[in-house]
Formats: sequence, structure tokens, C-alpha cells
Amino acid sequence: MIDPGIFKAYDIRGTVPDQMTEEVAYRVGRALVLHLACPVVAVGRDMRLSSPALAAALIRGITDQGADAVELGLTSTDQLYFAVGKFGYPAGVMVTASHNPKEYNGFKICREQAIPLSSAEGLDKIKELVLAGSFPAASPGRVTQRDTLAEYVDHALTFIDPAKIKPWRIAVDAGNGMAGQTLPAVFDRLPCQLIPLYFELDGSFPHHPASPIEPENMVDLQRAVREQAADLGAAFDGDADRMFIVDEHANLIGGDMVTALVSQNLLRKHPGSIIIYNLICSRTVPEVIERNGGIPYRSRVGHSFIKADMRRLNAIFGGEHSGHFYFRDFWYADSGLIALLVTLELLSEEGKRPGELLAPLDTRFRSGEINTRVADIPAKLAAVTAHFADGQIDHLDGITISYPDWWFNLRPSNTEPLLRLNVEADTKELLDRRTAEVLAIIRS
Repeated sequence: MIDPGIFKAYDIRGTVPDQMTEEVAYRVGRALVLHLACPVVAVGRDMRLSSPALAAALIRGITDQGADAVELGLTSTDQLYFAVGKFGYPAGVMVTASHNPKEYNGFKICREQAIPLSSAEGLDKIKELVLAGSFPAASPGRVTQRDTLAEYVDHALTFIDPAKIKPWRIAVDAGNGMAGQTLPAVFDRLPCQLIPLYFELDGSFPHHPASPIEPENMVDLQRAVREQAADLGAAFDGDADRMFIVDEHANLIGGDMVTALVSQNLLRKHPGSIIIYNLICSRTVPEVIERNGGIPYRSRVGHSFIKADMRRLNAIFGGEHSGHFYFRDFWYADSGLIALLVTLELLSEEGKRPGELLAPLDTRFRSGEINTRVADIPAKLAAVTAHFADGQIDHLDGITISYPDWWFNLRPSNTEPLLRLNVEADTKELLDRRTAEVLAIIRS
């Protein structure tokens, strides 16, 4: 019996071996080929202990349904996106559970040009086919192998001028994930001194979970930056598509501030461009975009919304607080590696480390995401809206209520009975007071 709960809004994901089985993988392979009518599918996998068996079963399903499979082997998720975009594959699957604990695994699926397959864009149809389990006979396809790492690194480096990069000391925590494979290939071609943490590919995650959005998973990197006197630190999640930075003082830098830095550099090369940021990002982000001659565009949270907005508006870049960074010239897909490279180039041109560069920009105070389990989400949203009726209210994603010196966004989770609160204010006292005020209504 296949658990329908493994089909999420943006991917397929569950625990091994009870939810994510080889039978599930096999059926996903057949369903994907049947739904997209694609003659070939590129398949990459991460270093999780269950990934080789799931990838093999997925490939069997793809070929049994009559399509060819291109086996990319161990790759990062952005390397899979690169392969699909660069070589014109009509579909791609990444076997990964991204930042989830070791007992999880799953599939991220994209169509041609690395366009993501979300529930609204075909994943629901694949779910139906997988659960039904009935597939028409087909002549088997064949399997070929392809190593794309060198070409992927070549492409990533086109976003910068490597000759401009200064010899920074950079601590990088790969979390035993796929960045341990991709980062050495990149930094072999840069003058930086790399201080590697946990570059050994190990799906048991012996040191800490590969989820750098959780502050407790950044402690080792912060210690390395301090002890090794590094100029900055970077951490990647398990499939290496997300990236987080710490500054020279080992302070955590939010994804929205990285968005501001990347925007600043890209607008020097492409003045007047549209840049997209999600509505959780600091007010600093649109201010920096405008100050550097760009056009800021505010989007809903989530990669499917941002990628769709970017394609529609021909935006050069999109950034999220969650460490996802999207590039027009990377098939509108996300790459933490490219975001790091563009940031390094900006630091090099300015001759400043990240803390020095951000000090005059990052002056506000943020709560971070605060989650509360709620029985009646619409009632709580209505109560909060009524309490702050004198603010400027919009409903782009949940509710955002703004005042001159503070604002907050409150939105429901896509998958759980949770409300997610983010608050930003001009002072720490105001942040604490207003956060408590909003939470008192939510939790009453």
C-alpha cells in the first residue's frame, strides 16, 4: 500500500523504508514517462544511504515505460537542473530529501528547461498514476551514463570574473552533503583558501543534519570562522541547492541579506533589471535593489511562484529568506553555489568582508519564523486582521500588515495546521513588543 501523503506541494518525500520504497520509485519512473510522454529522463542522486537503490528502481521504471534514462550519478540538485537545461533533456529527477533527516528520501522532478513539477503542474497526475499502479506495456528504453560536474562548474563560473576574486579564507560546511563534491571542483579554480568542514559524502550525517536554516546546525561553521580567522563562512544543505553565510565575526546572515548582496552585484552588470524577492524578506532588500538601479518585485513564498514570476517578467534574479537563490541565466533555477560566487565577487570588488559590507544596510531587527499550531486558521487570521485594521493590509500570501516602523506577515503552512509569523521592526524593543502582541492573539 502506497502512502498518498508522500506527495507534497513541490516534491515527493517520505521515510525509508516504510513510505519511500523501491516500488514507489519504480512507479514514479513509469508515471513520469507516461504523463510527460518524454523520450528521455536525466536522473541524479544525492549521498543518502537509500539513494542508490531508489535511483536504480526509478531508472527501471523509466526504461520499462519506454524512455531512455541518463544516469548522472552523484550530483547536487542544481547540477541536475544544469544538465536538464544545458543538454535539452525533456525531464529530470533528483533523488534526494534535501535538508531532511537521514531516514528520509524522495524525488524532485522537473520538466524541460528545469521547470519544476509542482502539484498544480503535473505532480498530482503522477500521484494518480502511481497510486493506480496500472501502466501500458512499452518497448524498454536504454540507460547511459554522463558526468556533468566539469561542465556545471564551467557554467557556474561564467557568472563571475574569476580573476577578480581575492584570496579570501572561506570556511565551508558541506554537512556531509553534495557540496562536498562540487565545492572542491570550483575552488580549485579560485585563489581562495578553502577551510572544509564535513566534505565527506555520508548519508548518515554523522556530525549534524544538513539543514543550515536551523541555527544549531551552524555552530560548527561559526566556530571554524572564529578559530581559523576566516573572512566568511558558507553552509549548504544536503543536496547543495541552498546556501547560508556567516560573516567574519561568525554572525549568521539571513538569506534576504544575501539576496541584497547578490542583487547589488548583478545590477552592476545588468542595470535596470527586475529582481524578485519573497514577502518574508527585509524591507532592506527592495531598498537596495532600487538604490542600485533595479526594479524590485515582491512575490509569494515558494520556488514555484518565484520561478513563474521570473519567467513572466524576465527577472534576472530571485532570492528567498530560506537560502534559495534563482538565476535567469541558470534556467531560472536555484543555485546556492552561484549565489556564493556572485557574493565573493562583490566582496572582492569592494575589498570588504560581508559584515563590513552589510553594516550600513542591515539595520533592522527580525523575529525569524515563529510557528504556532492552530485549530481554526481562518478565524485566527480574521482576528489578527481585525486587531491591526489601522495598518496597511495585503493578502498576497496570508496577510501582511505594514506600519512605517514595523510590519509582519502571517501565513498558513501548506502541509500542517500551522500559522507562520515573521516580524520586522526598526528597533529591538519595538520588535519584541509587536511580536508578543501578534502572538498573544494567535495563541489565545
